Amino acid sequence: MAAANLKWPPVLALLLVAPMVGIASAGNIAVYWGQNGNEGTLADACNSGNYAYVLISFLTTFGNGQTPVLNLAGHCNPSSGGCTGLSSDIQTCQSLGIKVLLSLGGAGGNYGLSSTDDANSVADYLWTNYLGGNTGSGPLGAAVLDGIDFDIENGQSAHYDDLANALKAKGSMLLTAAPQCPYPDASLGPALQTGQFDNVWIQFYNNPGCEYANGDDSNLVSAWSTWTSSVNIAGSFYLGLPASTAAAGSGYIQPSDLTGTVIPAIQGIGKYGGIMLWSRFYDVQNNYSGQVKCCV
Repeated sequence: MAAANLKWPPVLALLLVAPMVGIASAGNIAVYWGQNGNEGTLADACNSGNYAYVLISFLTTFGNGQTPVLNLAGHCNPSSGGCTGLSSDIQTCQSLGIKVLLSLGGAGGNYGLSSTDDANSVADYLWTNYLGGNTGSGPLGAAVLDGIDFDIENGQSAHYDDLANALKAKGSMLLTAAPQCPYPDASLGPALQTGQFDNVWIQFYNNPGCEYANGDDSNLVSAWSTWTSSVNIAGSFYLGLPASTAAAGSGYIQPSDLTGTVIPAIQGIGKYGGIMLWSRFYDVQNNYSGQVKCCV
């Protein structure tokens, strides 16, 4: 049957286009996985359909000549080769178009860089064990990750710029970072000025001075504006949030406030990309990503 030659009234045409615009501008969700054995498998996280990025957390020991240590809480024991089975989960995620990165640091751990040579050594280790130079004998088996995330929270900023430069010099990969919302970040300030980072998920929690609170988004919008105008990145900025009230001491935003107030306030400022959640465990408990993925 031939299609009728219909001309929509202007108002109706706008109503038809509006939902398409919303879909086109929808962002992505990044999530941290690996610090709670009760959060489900890595494949479970990816098969949920809620995430564009999964950050395996954390490499808690590295630098200063130390043997790097991967800590995945109750999931597996890398020292006995018990985490190599994650290789198939990683490949499952990647087959779904989800980017999988290794996150360095975290709130605990024993890490830091003592020199440019030390940074270069860590870059070599990451390349040959997790990235494009993987020989198959790394803690996660033969899987080749999509990149490295910098979640450096100990206030030591020295030589992370060297590490970022050294990693990018080795080949194609994503570099991301998770600074605290007060600008500049005490740990990642110099590194983020290298221009080597693709995405930056800013932690708008556990920092009351720049969070959304009691219906007031002014501090958050101000901090967001400062970040997006001060740091040059190749990709996008993400709003980092706790996935439940139990996930952080402060900074939780009700899903309706996020989609109705906060996201509209920042979407047009800088390179907005979506949201980051801490963490998969808390997201499973609260289904935060499921409640907001339509509108972020």
